[in-house]
Amino acid sequence: MRVLGIESTAHTFGIGVVENKKILVDERIVYKPKEGIVPIEAAEFHREHSAKVLQKVENKINFKEVDLIGISTGPGLPPCLYFGLEFAKKLAAKLKKPLIGVNHCQAHIEIGKTLTKPKEPIILYVSGGNTQIIYENKGYKILGETQDIGIGNAIDKLGRAAGLSFPAGPKIEKIARKGKFVLLPYSVKGMDLNFSGVLSESIRRLKNEKEEDIFYSFQEVCFAMLTEVSERALAATEKNELLLVGGVAQNKRLQKMLKIMCEERGAKLKVVPKEFAGDNGAMIALTALVTYKDKKIRNETEVRPNWRIDNIYK
Repeated sequence: MRVLGIESTAHTFGIGVVENKKILVDERIVYKPKEGIVPIEAAEFHREHSAKVLQKVENKINFKEVDLIGISTGPGLPPCLYFGLEFAKKLAAKLKKPLIGVNHCQAHIEIGKTLTKPKEPIILYVSGGNTQIIYENKGYKILGETQDIGIGNAIDKLGRAAGLSFPAGPKIEKIARKGKFVLLPYSVKGMDLNFSGVLSESIRRLKNEKEEDIFYSFQEVCFAMLTEVSERALAATEKNELLLVGGVAQNKRLQKMLKIMCEERGAKLKVVPKEFAGDNGAMIALTALVTYKDKKIRNETEVRPNWRIDNIYK
């Protein structure tokens, strides 16, 4: 079965095509504001560039061979979600194909599972708006999560305070390599995390301390928090695999810390490939295929900005 997937939840407008879980096409364009994302502007960006992205896909495959259309309907920024759904509905009607609405968080996990082939992993999902430790058992269960902001958003806010352009993650990671550790707040409560305290203190201290030291310490503290709850999840469930997915999964320092922890426990770390860690249409196509085959998963064809992954089953 050949599936076309459309991603339009935040900064990325992407279209991907898969056939029986093999990725055939991945085209995308990213909205890069000078500061933070403005939802209405992001949606307008998608509107302006969507036809070009679709044309690039059409140049590579025959749309008559597409069997199914997938679209991410949440969670995400409402203006972007509404545009994406409108675009997907028009395309599905034009091609006379069924439309499957999928959960964006699940899509990050599905592409990670497809490309790394873990058996029964604990999942650490780290992105701009989401940070969750997830366990799959007759559906997805959240073992722990951020209580304030996602780690990706925290990184970008720190970068913005330092005058770095969006996205700030790769720049902070590079500068942090020169830094030394300074003490910052650390907040783990059971299996849940809080990033606002370490973020606020880091921004405050940027004024009087070396940028590289703050960046290094911010990463060390936040990633240690993520490593702690991941290890606790592995211990509690007696699992021996950890799957790292989401945009922040690209960070090499986070990967190294998790790898050390996993090796000490006799566990394996699987990391989604860099090119598919961020938002993309291929992951939506893969998830639409999974949803189509598993009738227990909700086919949500209305916008749900706060749709949680632990609520994807009927």
